[in-house]
Amino acid sequence: MRTYTSLSASRSARALAPLTAALVLAGCSFIPTYERPATPVAPAYALADSAAASAQEHAAADIDWKDYFTDQRLQRLIGIALGNNRDLRVAMLNVEQARAQFQIQRAAEFPSVAGVASATRQPSTATGQYGNLFQVGLGVTAWEIDFFGRVAALKEQALAQYLATDEARKAAQISLVAAVASGWLNLMADEELLDISRRTLATREESVKLTRLRLEHGVSSELDNRQATSLAEAARATYAQQQRQRMLDENALVLLLGQALPDDIRASLPSSRLYTAAPMQPLRAGLPSDLLERRPDIRQAEHLLIGANANIGAARAAFFPRISLTATVGTVSPELSDLFKGGSWAFSLAPQLAVPLFDAGRNQAGLEAARAGREIAVAQYEKAIQAAFREVSDALAGRATLQEQIDAQRGQEAADAKRLELSDLRYRNGVASYLDVLDAQRSLFGTQQSLVLTQLQQLQNQVLLYRALGGGWSETGSYNGKLSATPLSTP
Repeated sequence: MRTYTSLSASRSARALAPLTAALVLAGCSFIPTYERPATPVAPAYALADSAAASAQEHAAADIDWKDYFTDQRLQRLIGIALGNNRDLRVAMLNVEQARAQFQIQRAAEFPSVAGVASATRQPSTATGQYGNLFQVGLGVTAWEIDFFGRVAALKEQALAQYLATDEARKAAQISLVAAVASGWLNLMADEELLDISRRTLATREESVKLTRLRLEHGVSSELDNRQATSLAEAARATYAQQQRQRMLDENALVLLLGQALPDDIRASLPSSRLYTAAPMQPLRAGLPSDLLERRPDIRQAEHLLIGANANIGAARAAFFPRISLTATVGTVSPELSDLFKGGSWAFSLAPQLAVPLFDAGRNQAGLEAARAGREIAVAQYEKAIQAAFREVSDALAGRATLQEQIDAQRGQEAADAKRLELSDLRYRNGVASYLDVLDAQRSLFGTQQSLVLTQLQQLQNQVLLYRALGGGWSETGSYNGKLSATPLSTP
């Protein structure tokens, strides 16, 4: 048994020489050199940003959402959503899954060592008698020596996928923060519209009573009474519609929160008005090139592009030989009682080289698919940049024009209110017909509703600009720490 062990060790030492050389040369990579595609948008936004830049030196991505949304009720709602929202929870679990997949792929670079034990009974070629052979030790089975970088390329692809998933989590949080803020503003606008409808309905019901009383005294006609009734019923229908919309908007916000709206916050809504909402600080848009680093969805698309680039390296390496190694080391003895005695140790090494000769075009098709995948990833990356550019540009356009629209509508509201007052006075004195009063009521009601909706649009536009510029994410994780990311150890 000693002779067998010595001879085996000598042969193994000779076999290790070319293997050692292969390990020294290992690390070749066929991954193409990555170059970031050119930005497919204009170098600057169409609207000047000098006013905002002078008012606020910080970019949106540098402003924590608790500093941007200063309403304490809204801060509380965002915190609840970050702790309970199921979509964000799924995004977090996707990160953990991608992290585990990367760890699996990284483990392929290292040998897998397992304990082995075997017992064999076979006839001897010399005597023809049956004998036993017992073996216990450690074994390495089919470990691929990554000479041409195939395994390393797959690891790089898995790492890029993990990083892309982590950026998707950040984008999900940004969208959630903006969605909660927008939903809260919707509820405030609903309450204000309901208040306008209640007051309008009450006024029109008083008009119905007045016209009926005037009809009974022969001062007005049946037509005036019917017109007043029609207008009151229209206000009643609008009020019912707005009640329904209020409930739908609350349901949408509850879905984002992952729980019911707190009672104290719901109770505070009827007294809320959009024009008294806590102000959001002005934002500096910067340059479109800033979005490449500020927007998680763009960084996600770039990581996916890097991963697709790494796939080409793995597809190229598939054309070259694969070197794998199977080895065992342990103790061997024909007697179980002598298994762990001195001199029974043995070592075996079995390198294997597999050279692709014929695969019916599989490797070539794999390379072509990897190249097409990279082109797809390039197009998706460019589209992500273009979509972000448009979102910022749209928000800047709203910022530049919505305030002027609100000022004009406030002037229109004041004029319509005065017109209704004069028309009612003229009607009561018999100078004008009731049609003038009805037209003035309709005009004022529509103007008041439009003003509230425009104020809502302006506030939501500020939320949109904050989100479009990458605001709403912070490295501290979620509000209550439940959804903090698990750090990935660097290989």
